[in-house]
Amino acid sequence: MLTLHSYRRLDTPLFLCASLLVITVAVALLGSGSLQRTATEMMIRIVTVVGLFIFIGNSGVMSFGHIAFMGIGAYGVAWTTMNPAIKQYVLTGLPEILRTTTLPWVSASLLAALLAAIVALLAGSVILRLTGIAASIATFSLLAIFNVVYSNWDTVTAGTSSIVGIPTPVGLWQAFGFCCAAIVLAHGHAVSRHGLALRAGREEPIAARSCGINAWPHLMVAFVLSAFVCGLAGALDAQMLGSVNPDAYYLGRTFICLAMLVIGGMASLSGAVTGVVSIAVLIELLVRLEKGVPLGSWLLQLPSGTQEVVVGIAMIAMLICRPRGLLGS
Repeated sequence: MLTLHSYRRLDTPLFLCASLLVITVAVALLGSGSLQRTATEMMIRIVTVVGLFIFIGNSGVMSFGHIAFMGIGAYGVAWTTMNPAIKQYVLTGLPEILRTTTLPWVSASLLAALLAAIVALLAGSVILRLTGIAASIATFSLLAIFNVVYSNWDTVTAGTSSIVGIPTPVGLWQAFGFCCAAIVLAHGHAVSRHGLALRAGREEPIAARSCGINAWPHLMVAFVLSAFVCGLAGALDAQMLGSVNPDAYYLGRTFICLAMLVIGGMASLSGAVTGVVSIAVLIELLVRLEKGVPLGSWLLQLPSGTQEVVVGIAMIAMLICRPRGLLGS
């Protein structure tokens, strides 16, 4: 039986999911095809940023490498959902079982996320023995290694050429469902003993150590779980676009996702979701202004690339005025 305390523990994910449901219903009923696609991209970015929050928000360790896990998930789902006839000619280096097998999109997405989690388990066993800025630099090295390997592994990833022909079953409602699942998973981790121990170490590291809290196993749990969620976001992204490319999961996406997390509030699940929605709306507005908006006989048009500049300025302003983000902790 659920008590009042139980409801209070669930109020954050319930409120966030209900808010996203309102947005989803409104876009599905009133939005055009392009607006629905934009909303789908926003939902997938929420999954990504929630994955970042699981590790960065709870541990306080800045990671620049989690978009690599997103790329691993995207390629993993491409290997398991593409038509075998295409894989036989394009991805000749795949193992026979992958070249001849096609899985349903949900199970393929979960397996791709699991692959990202396994890579995180191996990488994290080394990276997380470092602390502070050294750990952050090591995560950036992980991102660089992913980009180099996947850009040159021609027989398995098609190199710098995009893999096309991926089925595209992911739409607005599918992305919304996985978005809610990611929020619930992140909240469950945050209120678990692993999340509480990580936040204790983040806020008062000396006091946490004096209480016998060993941060390393809790960091590993958060690192692997966040990689799983980011890998799931990559799988959804590939199955929305129908193609993957290693450069799509590199510096550009790393910057925008970290900006969303920082602007919303790194230490808050609500902040992570709010940051994505706020920046997604801002970017959509700037993209339309870059294309040009007619105002009577005038055409209001911003220079190309304005969105990157504005997002960068917004991130700097937020770090100066509200270092803990829009919603703080």
